[in-house]
Amino acid sequence: MRSVFTALSIVFTGISPIYAAGLNDPDWPCIQRRVDTLSAAVMWPHPPENQAETGTLSPEAARLAELLALRRLSLEEAESAVDATADLTKEDYTAIFSDVFDRLNQRRVEVMGGITRYARNQARMAQEIDALRSEIATLSKTETPDFDRIDQLEEDLDWRARVFDDRRRSLTYACEAPVLLEKRLYSLAQILAARVAE
Repeated sequence: MRSVFTALSIVFTGISPIYAAGLNDPDWPCIQRRVDTLSAAVMWPHPPENQAETGTLSPEAARLAELLALRRLSLEEAESAVDATADLTKEDYTAIFSDVFDRLNQRRVEVMGGITRYARNQARMAQEIDALRSEIATLSKTETPDFDRIDQLEEDLDWRARVFDDRRRSLTYACEAPVLLEKRLYSLAQILAARVAE
């Protein structure tokens, strides 16, 4: 696969910096370093008394956890929802964070898998573009070039190059998704942990 990304840099020199960080993992196209596993302990300052379990969610805590796991919910709305939920203990908040962490971390894993598949498709497309350029160059050097065939290949090349570039821009935005999920988890941890400290 590393040779595929080398082909990318040859075909599209200078237009695809997003692939520059793939040195350690050629399947990972993002500038951000790939971190497969997040640690809840790094974000949550109040570990449960029993490390083997975080406790069972009460119905009220379960509703709050489900709400906080919704990405469409703004952090301001999340904070208001936490404020509106009364009579929760430290164990409740720990269990809520654990539940939210599991949900968002799973989404993050799915997003990262999608990014990897997307990047592999980009790499295949780059190889196809490189093959088209080689064929055009070969046909152009013959004594009697087939200009109809060359025109057809150039049209195909132009279309594929545009699609590749559009997908490259989309991939740039997609690479932000895991980072945004990490930031959201950290912010939610702070919101919940602040209630434990009160």
